[in-house]
Amino acid sequence: MANTQGTTGLLGWIDERFPLTKMMREHLTEYYAPKNFNFWYFFGSLALLVLVNQILTGIWLTMSYKPSAADAFGSVEYIMRDVDWGWLIRYMHSTGASAFFIVVYLHMFRALIYGSYKKPRELIWIFGVVIFLCLMAEAFMGYLLPWGQMSYWGAQVIINLFSAIPGIGPDLSVWIRGDYVVSDATLNRFFSLHVIAVPLVLVGLVVAHIIALHEVGSNNPDGVEIKKVKGPDGKPLDGIPFHPYYTVKDLVGVVVFLIFFSVVIFFMPEMGGYFLEHPNFDPADPMKTPAHIAPVWYFTPFYAMLRAVPSFAGTQIWGVIVMFAAILVLFFLPWLDRSPVKSIRYRGFLFKAGMVLFVVSFLILGYLGALPPDPLRTALAQTCTFIYFAFFAALPFLPMIEKTKPVPERVTEQ
Repeated sequence: MANTQGTTGLLGWIDERFPLTKMMREHLTEYYAPKNFNFWYFFGSLALLVLVNQILTGIWLTMSYKPSAADAFGSVEYIMRDVDWGWLIRYMHSTGASAFFIVVYLHMFRALIYGSYKKPRELIWIFGVVIFLCLMAEAFMGYLLPWGQMSYWGAQVIINLFSAIPGIGPDLSVWIRGDYVVSDATLNRFFSLHVIAVPLVLVGLVVAHIIALHEVGSNNPDGVEIKKVKGPDGKPLDGIPFHPYYTVKDLVGVVVFLIFFSVVIFFMPEMGGYFLEHPNFDPADPMKTPAHIAPVWYFTPFYAMLRAVPSFAGTQIWGVIVMFAAILVLFFLPWLDRSPVKSIRYRGFLFKAGMVLFVVSFLILGYLGALPPDPLRTALAQTCTFIYFAFFAALPFLPMIEKTKPVPERVTEQ
């Protein structure tokens, strides 16, 4: 029997009870995206792919993992040595964590250079920054679960930072740990949050991010709103259906990504100690501190900012403020950037130079955060931290002094 959407058989039966065809039309076949997408637009779909990988491999790992201080490290070794294909699942998960941040950082960079945070996409950007925060929380809590030396001591150092908060700091750090030191209680609560609470929030935010995107439409490398120019049929002249055109194009990006992903998994899963740190192959020992404690690579830029700020009166509160401010400032980006031009293609020289300095300083901070501090490295980290915040501070004033290029009425395919 046919339904109101004109589908029959099993699909028609489903459509009478669930809007499957309607959703496919709204978000795939009748969702028009700009026809000038380039390779920078691969990373959104790749982020979704890695999220699915992390959820599925995480489920399989929890089947053999034991969240207790006495058994956690041994259970990871059991997964690696005795569980059928356990080593592959574990490496897919650990490599997937780093791949997630690589893809998300590149996705955010694309938004920066093409102005995808500007009106009317402010809410999409805010959802994205909240996703980034949840991803950091998810990665931090998952980092403790192998119960290796760097997991244990890295968690100890990061949680202790909260004790620098005036008034509530000491009680807050005890509440996070569930004890006065990182212990079995910490491991249990981090496990619960890592496998249940944060993933649920993360998936919900991703759905909200995509719905908000499809409500206002995708940005493009020219920063031109394709909805402004429509044909007699009401469809954007500069748009094409997302499916099949961009689903096929995204499959090419997926294949290329999986090639690199597989090379890392099978030939260099530790990535020289950046993806899986060497001290983490030793079980956690509260009586033995590693020679150098540093977080995993995707946290090192913010850790370098923390260390760049000198302690005052024996407290690191200003360093903690700077570290969190480096992330919170991203929420205000849509209102800090007052330029009428979205895309970097038509922005002035000052914005382009500032973007280069911003990216280079962030990369240098990431490198410095993984190294032991010394006076020269601290001075360089302070300079890069200044450049990082100066970029955001300068954005409101750039339109007053920089000359932009004319933005075309229609999208180009350069």
